[in-house]
Amino acid sequence: MTIIRVPKSWEIPEQQVTSESAYFNRRRFLKTLIGASLGASILPIVGCEPSSESQQALAATLDTTSLKPIKTNPAFSEVDRPITDQQLAGQYNNFYEFGGDKSIWSNAQALPTEDWKVEVTGLVKNPRTYDLDELKKKFPLEERVYRFRCVEAWSMVLPWIGFPMKSLVADVEPTAQAKFVQFTSYYNPKITQGPGLHFGPLPWPYTEGLRLEEMANELAFFAVGIYGNTLPKQHGAPIRAVLPWKYGFKGAKSIVKIEFMEAQPATFWNTLDSHEYGFEANVNPNKPHPRWSQATEKFISKGPNLSWEKIKTLPYNGYGEYVGSLYV
Repeated sequence: MTIIRVPKSWEIPEQQVTSESAYFNRRRFLKTLIGASLGASILPIVGCEPSSESQQALAATLDTTSLKPIKTNPAFSEVDRPITDQQLAGQYNNFYEFGGDKSIWSNAQALPTEDWKVEVTGLVKNPRTYDLDELKKKFPLEERVYRFRCVEAWSMVLPWIGFPMKSLVADVEPTAQAKFVQFTSYYNPKITQGPGLHFGPLPWPYTEGLRLEEMANELAFFAVGIYGNTLPKQHGAPIRAVLPWKYGFKGAKSIVKIEFMEAQPATFWNTLDSHEYGFEANVNPNKPHPRWSQATEKFISKGPNLSWEKIKTLPYNGYGEYVGSLYV
């Protein structure tokens, strides 16, 4: 008699089980990237400064098309800290598709941004594909000055240009079944996979997600510019998510797809290590990262030595009045 074994619904086929080597490669990936990031964060920012020749090359990457005149939203026109120097912000970035350290600005220039399209799909009444010019014309642009807080415990203040996410939500009309949204970043392994990222299987392309009510919040923003000009490539050109009450990794760069869905989507860092990088990822000084405190941060602005200023971290990065009710 032949016995046919029917697998249980919860069982995972052996070929889909993560191999031991892949698991440890992911752990090594996290430790390498975060270790390098924190190692850099204890040095003055001047230690990362490019040479004079590199400074000229950096300046050229920041000399993008002007978006002026742009009105600044008076509700978000200033914060209690100075705006970070444009060159500092342009040379100190996380963009892991182009490398594992902060100085990815040069590598990021390989990103192709011509004829950019953003597909909006999933549980919406009006699925569509926008080109960049259409987005800029359809949704009035404004400038917002926001705090930016990285999970690595450093921060900036940045003058973004773009439009509220809720404007796009209203245009595509999510159905009653839509509970979450997923953002997918541009990915081409021949172009984007930077040095140091060959650590075994990683969940490319980079994805991030929100609950629908988070996306519809007044603070949630799509940025297409910064410092009065279109976004430089190292900042996530030509369109990225800006969520100032969350840690920076939630702000997907170079977005090509927005999908509305019923179930919580998989996201890059949460997939790699859900214990260290939660899906919600709100700035919380009282909840330390497993390897460092979040009670303080090192603020990057400018000064005679272009160095860090240590300040206290605020709950929700100081935006609790806007978003606190979402998490009662």
